[in-house]
Amino acid sequence: MLKQEAQLYQRWVYLNKLIAFQDTEPVKIITGIRRCGKSSLLKLMIKHLLEQGITHEQIIFVNFESMQFSNMSVRELYEYVKARLPQDKKAYLFFDEIQRIEQWQDAINSFRVDFACDIYVTGSNAYLLSGEYATYLAGRSVEIKMLPLSFAEFIEFQGYSIKEKKDITGVIRKKIYDNEGDLADAQELLALYMRFGGMPGLADINLNIDNALVLLDGVYSTVVVRDILERELRKEQRQITDSTLLRRLIMFLADNIGNSTSVTSISNMLVNQKLLENNTKKNKPAVQTLQTYISALLEAYVFYEIKRFDIKGKDYLRTLSKYYIVDIGLRNYLLGFRDVDTGHIIENIVYFELLRKGYDVAIGKIDNKEIDFIAVNAERKIYIQVTESMNDPATREREFAPLRKVKDNYEKIIIANEVLNTATQDGIRIVKLIDFLLAE
Repeated sequence: MLKQEAQLYQRWVYLNKLIAFQDTEPVKIITGIRRCGKSSLLKLMIKHLLEQGITHEQIIFVNFESMQFSNMSVRELYEYVKARLPQDKKAYLFFDEIQRIEQWQDAINSFRVDFACDIYVTGSNAYLLSGEYATYLAGRSVEIKMLPLSFAEFIEFQGYSIKEKKDITGVIRKKIYDNEGDLADAQELLALYMRFGGMPGLADINLNIDNALVLLDGVYSTVVVRDILERELRKEQRQITDSTLLRRLIMFLADNIGNSTSVTSISNMLVNQKLLENNTKKNKPAVQTLQTYISALLEAYVFYEIKRFDIKGKDYLRTLSKYYIVDIGLRNYLLGFRDVDTGHIIENIVYFELLRKGYDVAIGKIDNKEIDFIAVNAERKIYIQVTESMNDPATREREFAPLRKVKDNYEKIIIANEVLNTATQDGIRIVKLIDFLLAE
C-alpha cells in the first residue's frame, strides 16, 4: 500500500515567492535544513499549477529520497525526464533533494537549454549553490531560503487564527483565536513555540516533550548523517568522521547561542576536554579541524553565523562572531527542555524572524557597547536591542544605553517579552515581542 499524502499546510510567504517566478527562465532553488517544509512547498506549488489549469502530464516530480531514484546517474535522470516530457506543452520539473545526484547541475542546465520547461529544485546543503553550480547556472537561478515555522505560522499550524482588532485605545492589534472563535492566550502559545520550536512536523503530533523528542531526534539524526557525515564521504573529504565530536560541538554552540565567540576559544575548550588533539607539528592544529566541522554545520543550515559591525568605523570586524541555531526546539532537544536562558532564546527567535522579514543582519559595536542587531533591507535600517523584560529600571537603562550612543536618525527599537510601559523614550521605541512576531 502506498503512503497517503499528509495534509498540506500553507506556507504563503514562500509559495508567493515561487509564484512570482513562475514561468520565468531562472531555476528556482529552495534551500534550508531538512524537515523545514521544502518538499511540501514543491507540492503546494504543484497544487497551485493544477488549479491554474496546468495538466498532470505537464508536471514531472522526482524525489531523490525515494529508493526508486537513489542510485540514478545524471545521464539516467536526463533520459528519465526526456521520456516523460509532454508533447507541444510546457513542462514543469520538480526535483526534491537533488544534491544526492552527482553532477546534477549538468542535467538541470540541459533541461533549461534543451526543453520548454520551468524548473524547481530543493536542497538541504549550502554547497548546492557552490562550485560547479555557480559556473553552470550563474545568473540563471534564484534562491529561496526556507526556514522552520515562524511564530505566526506555528499558531496557524496548531489550528488557531490571527485577526486584527481595535483595543480600547483605538489601536489596531493582532489577536489570536481558537477554532471556536474564542480569544486564545498568546503568551501561552509563545511559551510553547519557545519550548518546541517551529519544525512543521509538530503540527501532526500532540505537543508534549516525548513526542517532540522523537520528531526532533529524527531531524537531528537525518541532518548529521545525510548532510554532514555522508556528504563528506561522497565528496571524498573525510575530515568529518567523528560523530561524537560533532555532537559535542553542536551542543557547545547550542548552549552558547548569542554569545560572542571565536573558533580559537571553542577549540581551546574542546582541547582542554581532550576532544581534539592540537597537533601543530603536522600543521593541523585543532583550530583548522574545528573550522571544518563548523563550516559543515553552517552548510547544513543547522547554525547561522552573524558578524560584528563597527558602527563608527563602518566596517565588519573579523573577531568574535555569534552563532544562532535554526530552530529553538532542536536546541531544547540537545540540551534538555530546561526553562533557563530565556533572554538568548528570545534573541535567537528575533534573529530568524528578521531573516524571514527579508533583512540582512549584523551585530553592532559602538565604542565599548554592543547592539544586538543591525537589520537592513532596501527600504529600512533598524537598530535593535532584545531583552526578556523591560520592567526593571536597571535593565531599561542597560538596553537604552547602546542605542543612545548611535547618533544617526535611523529607527531604534527595543524588543521585550515582558514590558509594562511601551512609551517611546529618546526616540527609541519599545515593542512587545508578540507584536513584533505577528507583524507583517
